[in-house]
Amino acid sequence: MQTSLEDLLGSGNPVLADGAMGTLLFELGLQHGDPPERWNLEHPDRVQQVHQDYIDAGAQIVLTNSFGANRILLGRYSLDDQAEQINLIAAQLARAAADTAPDPVVVGGSIGPTGVMMEPLGELTHEAALAAFEEQAGALVQGGVDVFWVETMYDIEEVRAAVQGCRNVAPDLPVVATMTFDTAGHTMMGVSPETAAEALMEMDVIALGGNCGNGPEEIHGVIRAMHGSQPDLVLTAKSNAGVPHLVDGVTTYDATPEHMAEYALQAIKEGAQIIGGCCGSTPAHVRAMAEAMQREAPHSA
Repeated sequence: MQTSLEDLLGSGNPVLADGAMGTLLFELGLQHGDPPERWNLEHPDRVQQVHQDYIDAGAQIVLTNSFGANRILLGRYSLDDQAEQINLIAAQLARAAADTAPDPVVVGGSIGPTGVMMEPLGELTHEAALAAFEEQAGALVQGGVDVFWVETMYDIEEVRAAVQGCRNVAPDLPVVATMTFDTAGHTMMGVSPETAAEALMEMDVIALGGNCGNGPEEIHGVIRAMHGSQPDLVLTAKSNAGVPHLVDGVTTYDATPEHMAEYALQAIKEGAQIIGGCCGSTPAHVRAMAEAMQREAPHSA
């Protein structure tokens, strides 16, 4: 069932987003080193099933399998000339799952970083980044997303390019923006949660916050800092399922569904209205979060 993020947020209740995409695709056969976005072309049924599993677990927001689908990053896999098609199909797959859901589900168009540092520290110009993000955003809109979801960003200037690219394509579509604060409470580029909150607020995004990183404790700190500096913001917490560890060469995460349920409730108390999972999170984690949020709904409204 289609709805808008504005309607979900307007209820005043916490909103539950989905969990990891790559984690689930690896379980379904994706090989390490291969881009998950290629599966939009090769295994669309499996990608759509991931969306369906999250919706069945209680997710009210599902993010498209397009995190790394800008042409700059896709160029590493010789897929840059297929960027539009990959994003279009990503949006269509999530849209199909959301439209058949019995309850309202929002489709977020996932837009991640280019993987290249911007000027003056790197070679990527604002114009080149903007063009890549405009192309990605345009295909996501054509595929039917309800909101742009700029995520896992480290550099304020790259966020600015991504948001501008989205606005140039669809000025009336809302934008959510989250950054990753995995370096001593800051992003890799040294941005603090407070600085990020102020900068993203000036970009007039509908919601902002933190995602990915080193687990719930890190995200809790981000949400507390952002809420403390800007209490009226709509905040998003999308944490990894604990701290990542390498076990026999495979990245694993140590947070159980019960741990993620506790994280969800704590994040709500700290000021987050949109809560979800990131790397390592599965439908089991999202289901536990949904059940905990439902139990606490009368107290958190």
